[in-house]
Amino acid sequence: MSKLQQLASDVVAGVMQRGASAAECIVREGSEFSTVVRLGNVETLKEASARAAGLRVFFGKRAASTYSSDLSAEALERMIGAAVELAKITSEDPDAGLPAPEQFGKLSQDLKLHYDDVYSLPTTERIGFAKRTEDAALKADKRIANSEGGSFDCATGVKVLVNSSGFIGESRRSYCSIATTPIAQQNGSMQRDYWWSSALSLAKLDSPEHVGRIAAERAVRRLGARKIKTKKVPVIFDPLTARALLDLLADAVNGDAVYRHASYLSGKLGQRVAGENIRVIDDGTMPGGFGSSPFDGEGVPTRRTVVIERGELKSYLLNTYTARKLGLATTGNAARGLTGNPGIGTGNFYLEPGGKSAEQIISEVKEGLYVTDFLGSGVNLVTGDFSRGASGLWISGGELAYPVEEITVGGNLRDMFSNVAEIGNDLEFRTATASPTLRIEGMTVAGE
Repeated sequence: MSKLQQLASDVVAGVMQRGASAAECIVREGSEFSTVVRLGNVETLKEASARAAGLRVFFGKRAASTYSSDLSAEALERMIGAAVELAKITSEDPDAGLPAPEQFGKLSQDLKLHYDDVYSLPTTERIGFAKRTEDAALKADKRIANSEGGSFDCATGVKVLVNSSGFIGESRRSYCSIATTPIAQQNGSMQRDYWWSSALSLAKLDSPEHVGRIAAERAVRRLGARKIKTKKVPVIFDPLTARALLDLLADAVNGDAVYRHASYLSGKLGQRVAGENIRVIDDGTMPGGFGSSPFDGEGVPTRRTVVIERGELKSYLLNTYTARKLGLATTGNAARGLTGNPGIGTGNFYLEPGGKSAEQIISEVKEGLYVTDFLGSGVNLVTGDFSRGASGLWISGGELAYPVEEITVGGNLRDMFSNVAEIGNDLEFRTATASPTLRIEGMTVAGE
């Protein structure tokens, strides 16, 4: 048993000795580094390490939680005492409690979530990654006149979860990323854009030179942006903006929103909610996935869940509490911090790709919009109504013709996912949520 596991076990034992009916303790330990370089000069640099513990205690159907960043014996004893006292005065909740004993477990395979190389570089080389990323953008095109900086981030951490039902789990994770945001200028017009690369291993990052070049290309292609007249046209969402749509779908199948009737998909299980070409999956078991884990925030094994199959809503994403509220079973999607009750998080949440390239999908549109960025927010999850500011490129004759800005894209999420005419083959996990290019028919693009 590791030191952190022993610490968490001792905390749980201490609580149970005070008469608790159940308890769980989570301990996190990790290190992080981040730096931002602008025009070759270091603007910020941060390096930190932290350890902390969180405790959730049950006295029957009464529950309370506390946490401490001080892991000394005295501090942990105070944390235990505070949790016990709080639990005794909280209101009862009939659905509160840990999962059933038979639900606990963890995946046995190595999910490849931790790599030592993430923290292997000296500080000068980490700064060098940020400088190289920004420098590549500045040199990529003479119209790149300025920059909001280049960055390098990395982190490693370990999480331990122990509960009074005998579950002991430990998971290690690493992460690193580089990014830059160049500013392009031409004829008095200025535009900015960004690009980045993230990975669990340093060896899997795109090169700084590649990231900088893509960021510059994205910024330059926005120069000379125009406004357009309001019209109804096919809209193509690039993988980044399509991912934002999928994030909204994840919010809509979140069990917490569902049982509170705060989602347009509440009560729609088993019904058609999207087109027959839509298949959405949540998979927390993918090796090397940004959203993968051997167990969820309650000690339940993660799993692969088909959320939508041929347009039919097959499953919500649930933790133990929301599953009880809905009369269903947990899907292993509990997510939690050090304190409070578990929430719900996705694993690797994605839309299955189709067979056409983005270029093929664009070539089939006589007139339409290719969206590359969203601005602001304007989504009503209860009704599914969607309206967001956007920018992108106008499509004319099957080709990207010119950049457009100051437009709004509007529709309803149910209609949008029902009217997906094409799905690209360019699925790429840059975060835990991913989508290929999407073409949606008959959306309203509001301009002048």
